[in-house]
Amino acid sequence: MANNFIIQVDNLQKKYGSITAAENVSFQVQQGEIFGMVGPNGAGKTTTIECLEGLRTPDEGDIHVLGLNPQKDSTLLAHKIGVQLQESALFHRIKVWEVLDLFASFYPRPANWKKLLAQFELEESREQVYAKLSGGQKQRLFIALALINDPELIFLDELTTGLDPQARHTMWNIVRDVRAQGKTICLTTHFMEEAERLCDRVAIFDRGKIVALDTPENLINNLKAENRILFKLQGIAKESLDQLKQTQSVNRIESVGDRIVISGFGDRLVADVVNFLVANKIPYRDLRTEQPNLEDVFLALTGKKIID
Repeated sequence: MANNFIIQVDNLQKKYGSITAAENVSFQVQQGEIFGMVGPNGAGKTTTIECLEGLRTPDEGDIHVLGLNPQKDSTLLAHKIGVQLQESALFHRIKVWEVLDLFASFYPRPANWKKLLAQFELEESREQVYAKLSGGQKQRLFIALALINDPELIFLDELTTGLDPQARHTMWNIVRDVRAQGKTICLTTHFMEEAERLCDRVAIFDRGKIVALDTPENLINNLKAENRILFKLQGIAKESLDQLKQTQSVNRIESVGDRIVISGFGDRLVADVVNFLVANKIPYRDLRTEQPNLEDVFLALTGKKIID
């Protein structure tokens, strides 16, 4: 990917009284990528993205979005970006088609809202009033509204908070489809799986600072964390696995509740463990594997887990 930055942030700082929401935040976003800002609530993600959108004024630092200053060029920038806020609301009695038609009237060259209605599977709900929409339908509507001006860059703030797993996966597919149309997406989330599934690069925030920034794959690989294999033994004692400790790929064997947990490194770990169980006729069930993920990276960097 070429170094074609459409967002450049240098030493952003923002305080609310004695609370530092963003401290020396610096990063770039390349054209055509999905860039994620991840971390728990209160980590500084929303403050940062709202400074990029021109909704908040930073105390210090330089920000350029599509070559514009979000504070000085806010009117011009508003026609080039689409925004889905963390918290949004519409008139309860306004219909889906009415709000799309209304928002389209705000721009000189809007996207075809009827096509957006179809793209986001809202045609059957076009006559439905906002108050009667499900959480997933409301989120699809807000993304459609973020695209109504045919923007180059879309900001999505905590897109899937409060959605059930099925609706969340639907949102992920929509985000991928939007990027496939040539758009650049900058999103915030506290769901590490969401960032891992969607983002080309991720900035991990903690207490207003970026503590790591890279591709999800590189962040996980650099952690050098163990892989784990979990299974249940059927009428066999844990001691029957002692010889596995001599296997180079196995680091340790533990009992966690009614499960055996074998931790180790390398591509051979799963094969070594399964081959040992089969060769020694050791009955087992419910075998599964766990690999390091962004949640492990965040835990290693900050010493705490994200609580949904």
